[in-house]
Amino acid sequence: MRKDYIDVSNDNITEIEFIEQYWSDIWKNEGGPKNKIEKIPNKPEYKIMKPYLNEIKSGIKMLDGGCGLGDWTAYFSNAGYDITGIDISTDVIMKLKKYFPYASFDVGDIRNTNFPNSNFDIYFSWGVFEHFEQGLRPCLDEAARLLKPNGLLFISVPADNLRHSVLGALRRFIKKPNKNGERFYQWRLTRTELSKELSLAGFSIETIQPIHKRQGILRSLHHEFKLPYEWFITKVLSILLTPFIPGILIAHMYIAVARKM
Repeated sequence: MRKDYIDVSNDNITEIEFIEQYWSDIWKNEGGPKNKIEKIPNKPEYKIMKPYLNEIKSGIKMLDGGCGLGDWTAYFSNAGYDITGIDISTDVIMKLKKYFPYASFDVGDIRNTNFPNSNFDIYFSWGVFEHFEQGLRPCLDEAARLLKPNGLLFISVPADNLRHSVLGALRRFIKKPNKNGERFYQWRLTRTELSKELSLAGFSIETIQPIHKRQGILRSLHHEFKLPYEWFITKVLSILLTPFIPGILIAHMYIAVARKM
């Protein structure tokens, strides 16, 4: 597992304050959920989830841990699922309750929620568990507590792919992390490390797959070749290269499906 750091203007706030501020800023910059809900069936996360959703015929109770812009919670709520979205940002949750009045949202820390034991059939969380410096284990332990026996956990985390392993080592040699003006941002994991973390928390692994290859290629074109994200040629190159570059080399995220034992 490797740490990523981020430049900050104020390093004197707590981890929770930083996370809340960071995601509140994302909401502000992206202008809220906009038309994101209708795109969910085309996302790789949903395509991997779908066969498992069909496995449970009725009465599925779901939790969206770190719901962010709320689009996934709103989507499943529209589809008739009993789902709650939680997020650590009070500001975000207040906005979501106004934006999606038909859906259920609560403020909560995914490491220590107020839900009872064995309360959910499915728990999913996209790109959240890695943002706590103490590691993924508190999030995974709480997920295991919340899921019913045989319940399913779906999570995505940043991939420590071969590109990061090689180039990241070089960057760390040149520039030591966590100097003034930087703070911890996230953990990055290999497939083996993610599998081990899930197993230690009491889950059996259904699958771990690389996803978001194109996003990984975009980041490589930007960071290694200095091509701006917004350039047309950058976007075209990312589309053309995606089918030919292995996920283990470049994929931005891993998605894991695990079952509570």
